[in-house]
Amino acid sequence: MKKIGIVLLNMGGPDSLDAVEPFLYNLFSDHDIIQIPRLIQKPVAFLVSKLRSKSTKKYYQAIGGKSPQKEQTLEQAKALQKSLGERYKVVVAMRYWHPFTEEALKELFKDEIEKIILLPLYPQYSSTTTGSSFNEFDRVFKEFKKEIPVVKVKEYYNHPLYIKAMVENIKEYLPEYKDYHFLFSAHSLPVRVIEKGDPYKNQTEETVKQIMEYFPDNEYSLAYQSKVGPVKWLEPMTDEMIKELAEKGVKKLAVIPVSFVSEHSETLYELDIQYGELAKEADIEDYKRIPTLKIYPVFIEALKDIVLKHS
Repeated sequence: MKKIGIVLLNMGGPDSLDAVEPFLYNLFSDHDIIQIPRLIQKPVAFLVSKLRSKSTKKYYQAIGGKSPQKEQTLEQAKALQKSLGERYKVVVAMRYWHPFTEEALKELFKDEIEKIILLPLYPQYSSTTTGSSFNEFDRVFKEFKKEIPVVKVKEYYNHPLYIKAMVENIKEYLPEYKDYHFLFSAHSLPVRVIEKGDPYKNQTEETVKQIMEYFPDNEYSLAYQSKVGPVKWLEPMTDEMIKELAEKGVKKLAVIPVSFVSEHSETLYELDIQYGELAKEADIEDYKRIPTLKIYPVFIEALKDIVLKHS
């Protein structure tokens, strides 16, 4: 029986401390993210990964010596596979560390595949995330010389089941949610990317707006994290927003990752450790961080619904 192949696309993360430097090299070699002249990109990536690896390893040491994203993404694939059944075959393709796109396609083509659906684990579209993964897939897929139709799911930032999953996850983790100020935190992007027409900022704002329709009594803010380099990035930054909210007298703060669906250094180190300590220093008495969706049942339902609508 021919199957429909589902390729879950994610960023990936180092699965050991030894993997940190090559992971950084792959990341900084990506022209979709770091737009410098291609002629010097790889030498610059080599230099930056060497310079940054020591400090970055400290982040991963603090969260257990590796990123849990691979395991969690494989769990999402397993849950989606179970939900879809044997008509489908679900594989995982990471952008910057194993399993790479080539590995995912080799696994996929162990079966007869009649159609491929690319399903990013980035709900909001950006050329730097989903777009980069699509470009990498196109480059690798060409080498397999297969005449198979490919469907690309661009975004699902406003999918009703995705919004429902976010809402239920907040309420389940924080039953006393009415007492808290909600601070949504999304990965930042260089402003020039948005100025070129990237919809990420607008889609992130729309996701937050739709979630907040279910929390009419809560005050909320949206901020951005993980800025790298000297160029202008989307603001306000999450750490600055925490300080600002503390100055305004906020004592109970719930931080909600809005552009991540699995845990990695940006949630476990930045949000939990760095910003948790910052909140304490700023006299915020109760700092809670809502977990990412991972294999939350309604989120898996959302992914299944998306697949079925594109099958």
